[in-house]
Amino acid sequence: MVFRVSGVPVCPSMLDRTGRVRLATVRRYLTPCLGLLVLAACAPALNLTELDGPRFEGHYAAPLVAASPGAGPIRVVTFNVELSRQIDRAIEVLNREPLQGADILALEELDDTGVDRVAQALGLDYVYFPAAIHPKNHRYFGPAVLSRWPIERGWKVVLPHAGAQRHQRRTATAATVLVRGTAVRVYAVHLEMQTRLSPTGHRDQAQAVLADAAGSPDPVVIAGDFNSRDIGRYLEKQGYRWPTERVGRTTALFSFDHIFARGLTRPAEAVAAGVVRDNLGASDHRPVWADLDLEPTPGRPGAPAGMPPIR
Repeated sequence: MVFRVSGVPVCPSMLDRTGRVRLATVRRYLTPCLGLLVLAACAPALNLTELDGPRFEGHYAAPLVAASPGAGPIRVVTFNVELSRQIDRAIEVLNREPLQGADILALEELDDTGVDRVAQALGLDYVYFPAAIHPKNHRYFGPAVLSRWPIERGWKVVLPHAGAQRHQRRTATAATVLVRGTAVRVYAVHLEMQTRLSPTGHRDQAQAVLADAAGSPDPVVIAGDFNSRDIGRYLEKQGYRWPTERVGRTTALFSFDHIFARGLTRPAEAVAAGVVRDNLGASDHRPVWADLDLEPTPGRPGAPAGMPPIR
């Protein structure tokens, strides 16, 4: 005979004389199950560190937008969409104020289907390089750059250090976006979780992105989920402004999602930025936005060697 205690199936041999479940029995039955859960959580990721792919792109932005003149700030958004689980809700959030009509989006934890659905729904172009096949859902996993302005080139930046447990490698998706005739270099970034990588490792990952951007004379945007707040000070020391520094928590407990810029921002006290508190249950992160002034610069870099143009 089997019955249930608090919803758990129990047979009489698992009970002591008082009718309580024996602790030794619980350990004997649950330890293997817990072991399986731990193994599932720590299953290794299949890393995709080849520089030339996999590569996905889409073109849904209206051609008129690409040629539209105008001045004023550009709005940049970053949003970790948590394994693309609630893409419809994410689209709804991104299609509401203050995110509606954003110029450039850096989205993290996307799969190939999710990024295409977002781009098509919002009328954006995109480039996407997944970093790995995630062990939880066995789908592509990585950051993407989306824009209502033409994306001229896209490439992958492989970040150093595999995370503990899953041995997962992270990558950044980089793109040259032509905004009102001025090239802007954009990086969508997702650093390793702080429980799986040391602060020094986080700085190394950020430095890989900084090194890739170092030779560009154009304005640079680095946006994403940094899994660290302290990394902001490091980027500031490298000459980047931090317009989202004071937006507050971007997860339930932490402020991990941020936007950094070089050659794009006004003085910090004048920058408009914020976090969307109600994300409609789309993710365990909240979207963050900032308005950045575009400062045209002469000269435009080509893509890294061997990387073909998007258009």
